[in-house]
Amino acid sequence: MENVTKTMEKKDNGNARNSRAKLALILEKILVYAFLIFNVLICFFVFYILIVNSTMSKAELQGVFTGLPSTHFFENLESALFKPETVNILQGTLNSFIVAAFTAILTTYFSALSAYAIHAYRFKGRKFISCFILAIMMIPAQVSSLGFIRLAYQIGATDQLWMLIVPSIAAPSVYFYMLQYLKATLPLDLVEASRIDGSSEFMTFNRVVLPLMKPALAVQGIFSFVASWNNLYIPSLLLKSDDKKTLPVMLATLASQSFSKADAGQIWMVTFLAILPIVVVYLLLSKYIIKGVTSGSVKG
Repeated sequence: MENVTKTMEKKDNGNARNSRAKLALILEKILVYAFLIFNVLICFFVFYILIVNSTMSKAELQGVFTGLPSTHFFENLESALFKPETVNILQGTLNSFIVAAFTAILTTYFSALSAYAIHAYRFKGRKFISCFILAIMMIPAQVSSLGFIRLAYQIGATDQLWMLIVPSIAAPSVYFYMLQYLKATLPLDLVEASRIDGSSEFMTFNRVVLPLMKPALAVQGIFSFVASWNNLYIPSLLLKSDDKKTLPVMLATLASQSFSKADAGQIWMVTFLAILPIVVVYLLLSKYIIKGVTSGSVKG
């Protein structure tokens, strides 16, 4: 009887521990979901305020905040798009898209090519080159910007969009991501098999390696596009002509106007239009971001 009683007590204690563990797991999930929902609400609130302010007139924005949309959305839209006497938003959007698109393409391709060379080839100085590229990540962009601007003036390349695109080829952070992704997903036997079949090195990279890197290319392409689209510092120093300015520079020009002259509704509308392409890109390609992050984190 004593053994039976002890056995029952052990079962009860085990059941109690399992119940407490399940309860703790449920509470942990509730806290995690509550935190995520809170963050989502904050993000949506910021976008909601942006949309609400873009529907208001200058007088309404100077008044008491109500949190309710107004009726001046299309008026502000017309003012932002079809009044180039202040800033030409359509031209600025085109300039930003050209710079961001070419930056994303060149950055991802050449960073992937550099990472492939370091990963697939064994040559003298390989480790030094890799460490040197990674060391550049520690140098802030503002430190080298003075020399870059001076070089641009010396070669007469100011006020040129290509001057914002070409330097983006050297992207140490993108290279580092691509290198880690290749180490996790690309077996070198596949490269050797391609060479045995008579494929050239560039053909191997373009037709064998790049298709395997689609998730990584999509992730870094999106990030590079967004970073270039939002870039204000270098374009504000290089671009002087109104027809060459990017959207962030035009938005800064609008915001720098005196309070009495600035049309607050127009500024909020321009801000809304400036972030709209980024939101669309994320909505269309978000699945690639998740796939790219998860694929590069687990070694196959």
